[in-house]
Amino acid sequence: MSREQASISELLLSLDSSELQEAERARLPACMFLLSDKGGAVLSSVVEYYLDSSSSQALLLLSSIREPHHKVLLEKLNESVSRSGTRLGALTLLGHLIRKQPPWVHHISRSPLLLSLLRCLKTDSDVVVLITGVLVLVTLLPMIPQAGKQHINDFFDVFGRLASRSCKNPGHEPVAHLVHLHAGTYSLFHRLYGMFPCSFISYLRLHYSMKENLDTFQEVVKPMLEHVRVHPELVTGTQDYELDPSRWRCYEVHDIVIECSRVSLDPLESSCEEDIYSSSCSLITPLPLPHLDLTCSPVTDAVSSSGDSSTSASSGNSTPSETAGCCGGSSTPQRWRSRALPW
Repeated sequence: MSREQASISELLLSLDSSELQEAERARLPACMFLLSDKGGAVLSSVVEYYLDSSSSQALLLLSSIREPHHKVLLEKLNESVSRSGTRLGALTLLGHLIRKQPPWVHHISRSPLLLSLLRCLKTDSDVVVLITGVLVLVTLLPMIPQAGKQHINDFFDVFGRLASRSCKNPGHEPVAHLVHLHAGTYSLFHRLYGMFPCSFISYLRLHYSMKENLDTFQEVVKPMLEHVRVHPELVTGTQDYELDPSRWRCYEVHDIVIECSRVSLDPLESSCEEDIYSSSCSLITPLPLPHLDLTCSPVTDAVSSSGDSSTSASSGNSTPSETAGCCGGSSTPQRWRSRALPW
């Protein structure tokens, strides 16, 4: 460990001190260390400290990163997402950071980090990782809409996999986790339908015309389609136009979010979407998972043999709401919605 890394480690411990004066004294030196970081060793140490401790003070420091230091941050996040042992923590950190819409967020569209996120969502078997990852993707899409041209099929593959996972539950996950996975999948459905309706409907038609996917369509996708309006672009738009990066030049992030919410028939969808992006950028303490009333959920019967819903995820004791709550979410159709989901 270099002298700089040792010093920043000491400062981070001081920042998390219960002694307020000690924490305040450490704040400015820690910021100066980051500003003067040339090789990225200090920034990497802060990321590792967060992954080990989930420190809110380390998160505040990382939230202050500006260009060109973002390059090291994205590289470190990509490295951490690529490792199974640090994947959940890295996705949670990424979710916190992008919620603040940092000025460097558009660089993610051309970063290996996006590929690692998509690969994780297409291959990982840990349901808590999938919940966290899909909410990161849902939050990220309006910030990098131009990525659709290159990655649209990846986005659709992720949706198809999560919808199938929600229906079939191969890992016999706790029902509470499945409800959260449904909610995340529904959020992704709204984002893809709102942003790329022609391409998405074409994908749904092709994918769910296959016999092996009909059950997933009936149980998961059809109820989602029943909760959206006919998108105007289905009449006036084309697949080529909606994937053209120039289409998004006049749109701010909140414009895209509002456009997505306008096609929803779900009474809670618009308010949920707008609250995510109109709320202040202050850190939100993740809420504990509340009691879930699942009596109206169509997944209850399908996974009745999956065990007690309070069972911890394989990745640890964190609940989906604790790991994914930072990313925002979306309401679910009424037939899936529990009374106290923290979305």
